[in-house]
Amino acid sequence: MKNKKYINLRFIVLLSLGIIFSSCERGFSDDVEFAEFPSNGDVFLDAFSAGLDYFPFVDAGADPEAFSVETEEVFEGDAAMRFDVPSFGNGFVGATFNTTARRNLSGFDALTFYAKASQAASVDAVGFGISGETGNQFQVTLNGLQVSTRWQKYVIPIPDASKLIAETGLFWLAEGASFEGDEGGYTLFFDEIRFEKLGTIAQPSPAIFEGTNAVENTFTGSTLAVSGLTQTFNLDSGINQTVTVAPSYFDFTSSDTDVAIVNERGEISVIGEGTAQISAILANVAASGGLEINSGGGLQAAPTPTLPQANVNSIFSDAYVNATESNFTPGFGGSTTEVTTTSANGDAVLSYVNNNFTGIIFDTTVDGSARTFLHVDVFAQEANVEVELQIRDVGANQTIESDNNGFPIADDVDFRFTLNNLTVGEWTSFNIPLSGDITNQKNNLGALILVGGPNFLLDNIYFFSE
Repeated sequence: MKNKKYINLRFIVLLSLGIIFSSCERGFSDDVEFAEFPSNGDVFLDAFSAGLDYFPFVDAGADPEAFSVETEEVFEGDAAMRFDVPSFGNGFVGATFNTTARRNLSGFDALTFYAKASQAASVDAVGFGISGETGNQFQVTLNGLQVSTRWQKYVIPIPDASKLIAETGLFWLAEGASFEGDEGGYTLFFDEIRFEKLGTIAQPSPAIFEGTNAVENTFTGSTLAVSGLTQTFNLDSGINQTVTVAPSYFDFTSSDTDVAIVNERGEISVIGEGTAQISAILANVAASGGLEINSGGGLQAAPTPTLPQANVNSIFSDAYVNATESNFTPGFGGSTTEVTTTSANGDAVLSYVNNNFTGIIFDTTVDGSARTFLHVDVFAQEANVEVELQIRDVGANQTIESDNNGFPIADDVDFRFTLNNLTVGEWTSFNIPLSGDITNQKNNLGALILVGGPNFLLDNIYFFSE
């Protein structure tokens, strides 16, 4: 499944500089000074800075030919970056510019650049910190950058520059038309891209959970994610600039580590019964917002299936022999989903955290010709959980194919069903009829696609006939 508006952050292949540390019996003196990486803040002035290269998000559907170096339309000097944004349905512009040699950016407080376009536009996302080496540990994103037909300087503040002592991801952007009539078919220019020490970045205001105080009723063994992480600064222009920042900029705290612990990636593990408050600071400033975790202890198991094995093609269930092995973490480009297997009174269940879209891809197709329903048990961890489930056949060519909006193409078909009206803290069982376009193409079932949520559990996923 691909979607042209999503950015593939997992399949970017970057060159890396290996650093090998050797050990010896004698310890280092306190007077030893370790070498630092160069503090070069240049990204693109009249050319790529030292070691910089271009890595388009091809796996996510980006047009690799959309970028070029412009020599006519420049702000200063002899060259600028040019991006030809495709019209709707023709992919998108998406790339990261990374260096093969790490940089020490701790002496700067902002990424700055000049930008203009052939028409007024809102650029979906621009920033820095995408790095395959670190898993985007210090990514920063400015959404909805407003550009005009005149050159203008823009500032993206660094949330905490002390973290950026070995960075390779110096600049990235993603822009494209998401629907018919959306802006597309225009040209975007960037020039004089560099990290600077402005000294005018002021009044930091970090936030987690979008500054709200959330409550999560959960269970021992579950995993949650800190979301809604932002940092706002007041700029010299008077603008309050808000950027979305990676969890690693924050220092997280749990009020009761016997109930829940949280790591530097903002991943919360619930390990006991009770109540814990999750809070955070960024560069010694307390973040607004937080999470109250109420753990009721062990998770209740889903209802035990009673159908005989002969009536079932199981995908995931301890009650049956599964009809195929499956890939529960396919890593779709742009997917934010974290999938783990947890236990409910000894029964294995699938835990989905921060799901926007993902899938269960069958290793071998399942012949469901004799089956009339898909069964699935869903556990809602919070209010207003709603998941669209797509049952996908793979057609005669045995390949799962989708257009840029995730809809089947070629000889593939699917059936879509919404899992909703869920009761928080309880399992809800669904028996989904295999009807619609998929009625006559059940012999090559190849995948289940899951959209939305964002936090839920699944168990006892199987095709059956009564």
